[in-house]
Formats: sequence, structure tokens, C-alpha cells
Amino acid sequence: MITTLTPNPSIDRAVFVDALDRGEVHRAAGSRVDPGGKGVNVSRALAAQGAATTAVLPVGGPEGRLLEELLDEAGVDHVGVPVAGMVRMNISILEPDGTTTKLNEPGPDLTTAEVDALLAATLGRSADADWVVACGSLSPGAPADLYAALVSRVRGRGGRVAIDSSGAPMAAAVAARPHLIKPNHEELAELVGHSLPTLDDVHRAAKDLISAGIEVVAVSLGADGALLVTDAEVIHARATIPAPLSTVGAGDCMLAGLLHGLSSGRTNGEALSTGVLWGAAAVTLPGSRVPSPADLRGIPVELSHTPDLTRSLAH
Repeated sequence: MITTLTPNPSIDRAVFVDALDRGEVHRAAGSRVDPGGKGVNVSRALAAQGAATTAVLPVGGPEGRLLEELLDEAGVDHVGVPVAGMVRMNISILEPDGTTTKLNEPGPDLTTAEVDALLAATLGRSADADWVVACGSLSPGAPADLYAALVSRVRGRGGRVAIDSSGAPMAAAVAARPHLIKPNHEELAELVGHSLPTLDDVHRAAKDLISAGIEVVAVSLGADGALLVTDAEVIHARATIPAPLSTVGAGDCMLAGLLHGLSSGRTNGEALSTGVLWGAAAVTLPGSRVPSPADLRGIPVELSHTPDLTRSLAH
């Protein structure tokens, strides 16, 4: 079982337009609404594949009630921690070629008591979890060391914790030594403080983090696939999607597949292949929809234990 913590969840509204022209009135070709936030997306992806998961998240205002209703409809077990503020509404504008424009609200201003309640709920629902996963940005008012505190508490009782975030919360969490981190290309560059133009640069940055106490660094690289690095291995996986519909939530689905593979006893390479498959399937779907088992069919994944590290990466 995998428990996720999403301190700043959202209602994700995807609006489909033929073309986005700034300052003009548009007639949408369609829209959809999904529960959102990185940890929520991880749990949604796991639940869609029949894997056991519980999502812990703050809920407040009409948007919070809608979020819980959407999670119920998706069959995602969840623990909603009541907060005074309203859950945010994020809007994605999607064009036919896959170009996505996002407008993300800041989210509710959490109090110290509300943050403590989130941590307590996460620890309470993860005593027997294979992984505890903390993902995404923090709500205003939440301390930058929230994830670091979770890492320390989970490690203290012998559990495994994975982090997918950015900026100060990610840096603080890394200092607390989670078992696994899943930055994307830009987040890893931000974390190490310099650009990473090639696969070898990503590999070297990941190895530095391994030397600092992280066991697994999995870097999502968009169209360039993903790189998984441990003390003993460097593995690259890639799936080519010729006509992506939406990249929203693809990295979250990749993390979900990776952790599902690891918690199922698969090798690192098999788990990475599963993650890349789930992430690739996600970009074939509209909005932030997560893939079902049927959506995974027919997507080949290339896996290499000896990748060409001289490869230049897309930006």
C-alpha cells in the first residue's frame, strides 16, 4: 500500500481550445474537471491500476467538498483534513498540438495546527505502507521543512519515503535523506544549482545526491524519458508518443508506476519501465486523466542499463 500526502491539492479544470490567442474571447471545444495535486494524482494513477493507496490532503470550502466527491467517484481512498481556507482551482488550457498553458492558484493559508493535523493523518494512515509519498508545492503558511519533518518521522519508524517537490521544500527534504526523490529535469537543475544539458550531467547530479544519502534518484525528462540512478546502477527508459494530448500529471503517473513496481518486488529496471509506461500513457489522455490498464496497451518502452550519457537533452 502507498500513502500519499498532498499539502496543496486542487480542482483541475482542463479547457480545450483550437488555439490560444492572448486577449481574445475563446469558445471552448470542451472541458473536464479532475481532482488534482501531485500526490492526489499519484493515488489516482495507483487506484486506476487496482493498486492499494490512501491520499491524505487538506479540504476546505466548496472546492474541498467537490474534491472529495471527485475522489469518491474515482475510487480513491482518502483522508480529508478540514482546513479553514478553500482548496485551489487550477486551470489548464490545452491546444490540439499538446501545448498546455496553466494557471495555478496559491491555495489555502494553512495554520500550524492544520499542518500538524496533516502530518498526524499521514503518519496515522501509513503505519503499514510500503511507501509514504509527499508531493507538490506547499500551501501558503506551510513551513518549508514540512516534507523534511515527514521524512524524519517516517525514517524514524523504519518506513520508506519518496519526495517529489521543488525549491526550498525539496532542498530541506533532501537534507533529511528520503529514500527516493523524483525531480524533473528543471527541478534537479534547481536543486544542484547549475544547468544539466546532457544525460551525463543529470547522471552526475544524481550521483552527488546519492553520495549525500539518497538511495534512489529518478529524474523525469519529458520526451527524453527518465533516468534512475542508485549507488550501483544507472538506468534509462523512454517511450515515444507521436501525438501527445496533455502533459498534465504525466510525471505523477510516472512516479506512481515506479513506486508500484518497487513495492511489488520488481527490479529497478522493471519498476522504471512501469513508471515510464504509465507516464507515457498519461500524455495520450485529455486533461489530467490518469491511465487505466487498457490505456497502457501498445506503448513500447525502451530500457537501457548502459545508456548513452553523451545524449543532449531537450529543454
